[in-house]
Amino acid sequence: KTAMRIVEIMKVMEARHPVVMATRVSAEKSAEIQAALPQATYFEMARICAIQPSVPLAIRPGKLSILTAGTADLPVAEEAAVTAELCGFQVTRLWDVGVAGIHRLLSNRHVIDQSDVLIVAAGMEGALPSVVAGLADCPVVAVPTSVGYGASFNGLAPSLTMLNSCATGIG
Repeated sequence: KTAMRIVEIMKVMEARHPVVMATRVSAEKSAEIQAALPQATYFEMARICAIQPSVPLAIRPGKLSILTAGTADLPVAEEAAVTAELCGFQVTRLWDVGVAGIHRLLSNRHVIDQSDVLIVAAGMEGALPSVVAGLADCPVVAVPTSVGYGASFNGLAPSLTMLNSCATGIG
């Protein structure tokens, strides 16, 4: 969509809802959107342009944690984190805790144990959601990313790994 089309949509939605988000927005488009809608905020890493209420939403119950296997997964994970925060959830972030450095994940076991929902983003072979689901007693949302080198096939390999996981609780 063009920036002006996004502006039109956001104006209509703003009249009906306190939070309006446009996702996958480039920095260039966000500048055009913010020129027309100065109340809009741009979250660069997440690539989200949003209009937020002047009074923050009530904090929703539950503990939501978002994990990434590597730093290349950050844009996808931040998109989830910012979306959740804009909807009133408190988010704990654990970045770069993949199986290549499993000690980083295990040293944060308390975060997994205290979470009500875990969102786990991973590229490459996509193994992290299975490992996390093996440690967790809550739902795990597995999110494949298209990053990685070797035979990740633009996200196909992690998608298949996540679909074939034998760990329970993965969606």
